[in-house]
Amino acid sequence: MANKILAYIEAKDNKFRNSAFEVISEAKKLSDALGCEFDVLTISDAGSDELNNLGAYGAKKVKVAGLDALNGIYGNEIKFSHTAFAKVVSETAAGGGYNIIVLSATTFGKEISPSIAVRTDSALCPDCVDVRINDGVITATRPVYAGKSYVNIKFNSDKILLTLRPNVFKAIKGNPVNPEIEKIDINSLNISAADFRTIVKEVVIASEKLDVAEADRIVSGGRGLRGPEHFNLVENLAASIGAATGASRAVVDAGWRPHSEQVGQTGKTVSPSLYIACGISGAIQHLAGMSTSKCIVAINKDKDAPIFQVADYGIVGDVFEILPVLTEEFNKLT
Repeated sequence: MANKILAYIEAKDNKFRNSAFEVISEAKKLSDALGCEFDVLTISDAGSDELNNLGAYGAKKVKVAGLDALNGIYGNEIKFSHTAFAKVVSETAAGGGYNIIVLSATTFGKEISPSIAVRTDSALCPDCVDVRINDGVITATRPVYAGKSYVNIKFNSDKILLTLRPNVFKAIKGNPVNPEIEKIDINSLNISAADFRTIVKEVVIASEKLDVAEADRIVSGGRGLRGPEHFNLVENLAASIGAATGASRAVVDAGWRPHSEQVGQTGKTVSPSLYIACGISGAIQHLAGMSTSKCIVAINKDKDAPIFQVADYGIVGDVFEILPVLTEEFNKLT
């Protein structure tokens, strides 16, 4: 069958997330290599300026399903429904003849991608860190065994669903174009109130801090901080370089930090340009969530800590002595 790519992109408060531009750029790269067309799909009420900005990343056609119109099918005031979103993407893909679907492996993307794969009878390759085309054949690379190894995957199915690990693929700007905007009639997608099996009524933002899943720089703390009262050392260092604050699972389980900051297999998977691990030993669960970071700096008094095996730079020493010095030096540069 002829290839046709659908790139689903996420928006928050009608503004596109950084991962959206990564997905569009990768979809364009795939379409160029396969010699096929690709379209973009978003479920939001983003304004024309926001939609037109997608053209800078290669989007020529953007399909827009209105979020308010979709929520109106349920009949009550809600923020969104994961199951309804999955139905919209699936129906759009099936109705438009798209056999390759690409979306980001954000928390939301991980939630809806299995449902989309089942609905569209697609082979799902989650959390990709590389996608290549050789002689018209797609090969995707993803981490396995908690990030200790990588596997290359080829597909027997013509229908493929790829989720891309955020902050790994580059968002590439080119010659800007004004994309064609197509408004989707929600009523044409065969969606009913029964498709809203899970709903989100309210989203509470705990703080205005940077989200570790979106941040380009992250400073994380572990049990080496000895208690929640010492996490100001991590926060101060993060503030000095404009980074988000992260935490290990042990710290979150102990109640020192909120789950929204947890980095790891059961937390958030991150791939920032810079990841500084402070007092984190480097359990497999944690390494699985950050080992693809572009530059890893580890600070730990145990020279044999597993975190040093993945670190680009290591400092063997006491975090209580090192963090204040690093913070002071970084502040001098601003």
